Amino acid sequence: MAIIAGVTNSFKEEMLKGEHNLSSNTLKIALYSTSASIGPGTTAYTTSGEISGSNYSAGGNTLAGVSITVSGGTVYVDFTDSVWSSATISDVSGALIYNSSVSNKSIAVLDFGVSSGISVSASDFTVKFPSANADDAIIRIS
Repeated sequence: MAIIAGVTNSFKEEMLKGEHNLSSNTLKIALYSTSASIGPGTTAYTTSGEISGSNYSAGGNTLAGVSITVSGGTVYVDFTDSVWSSATISDVSGALIYNSSVSNKSIAVLDFGVSSGISVSASDFTVKFPSANADDAIIRIS
C-alpha cells in the first residue's frame, strides 16, 4: 500500500473535457492512513484507507477559499487551510482532494511524507496548503 502524490490522471483528462468547474463546484478533502493505496491513478473518492475518529466525518471537509490565478504561463489553484477542530485521529499519511459536485471525481493526492502516520488527540488537525504562487501552489498547470 502506498500514497503517491500528484494531480490525478483522470482529473487532467476531465478538465480538458470541461467536466470540472473548480470555481463553482464543491471540492472536498479527505484524510487517509498509511494503509491507503491512492495516487495519480485514483479516479474518485474512496472510503478504502480513509481514517476515522472523533470530529472527523467520512468524506472529509469542504474546501473553502478556492482561488484560481494566472501568473505568466502558469495557472494555479489555492485553498484556505483545512482544519478538523478538536479531532482525535491517528495514522494520517495523506489526503485526497475531490469534486463532490461531479460524482466525487478525484483531483489530487497529497502525501504528507510520514512513514508512521500523524496522530492528534483532542487537538486541531490542519492541512496547510503551500504558498499560492506559480512555483509552490498545490495544483499548477504550466
